[in-house]
Amino acid sequence: MNRIDQRFAELKAAGRTGLIPFVTAGDPSPPAMVPLMHALVAAGADLIELGVPFSDPMADGPVIQHSSERALAKGVRLAQILGWVSEFRQKDAATPIVLMGYLNPVEIHGYEKFADEAVRAGVDGVLLVDCPVEESATIAPLAAAGLRRIFLAAPTTSDERLAQVCSEASGFLYYVSFAGVTGASRFALEPVRARVAEIKQRSPVPVAVGFGVRDAASAAAIAQFADAVVIGSALVEHLVKSLLTRAAYAFLAPIRAALDAHASSHAA
Repeated sequence: MNRIDQRFAELKAAGRTGLIPFVTAGDPSPPAMVPLMHALVAAGADLIELGVPFSDPMADGPVIQHSSERALAKGVRLAQILGWVSEFRQKDAATPIVLMGYLNPVEIHGYEKFADEAVRAGVDGVLLVDCPVEESATIAPLAAAGLRRIFLAAPTTSDERLAQVCSEASGFLYYVSFAGVTGASRFALEPVRARVAEIKQRSPVPVAVGFGVRDAASAAAIAQFADAVVIGSALVEHLVKSLLTRAAYAFLAPIRAALDAHASSHAA
């Protein structure tokens, strides 16, 4: 079974909400990348999203844009990222890894070659922000190799497109809490709750909610109705200012505790 599917099955059985941190691969320190990944797991991450640096990250706000620029300036490329995943797998064979990025680096690498190398390294899923569901055939080699193809849905997604996303998504569906770029700090909870409920009626695939999740309070609010919470910009911003592994643990652990507190109160 794919590690993403296995992890969400475990979370459902335990009545827990998944915690998915996003970090840009190689930022702020390439040598510290693998220790950082292990620190995220120690702090309670259920799945890790690794951002593949790209020169034109159109869906990302300033924090992740600058993070991507720093990683590229340090020479971080796809092959190196896959090497980090492979090294991570030497000590952690269970935590799912998703690569999140854009089509161009994968296209240049070659879809079949990328899929084969990603699977061998230990990657479990791929989210390509600029690959609309209508063009899912383009990345068919990824699914053929066993990678989960994760698609985005947003408040502006039409009913017709949402039906396609629900049909094509695997692993989990990433719901964007508002129309905009990553890193914004506010979103209206009730419209997100309603949209996630609608998605769950259409698809059995777990729903993760991201964009605008900045702390334990916002994560716990989303845990009321989502299968997982994604936190990116706030974590990336925090890591730049602090010692990596300690900062990762200190930032993520309270969020994990808030999600578990919600699960406990819900079970009671």
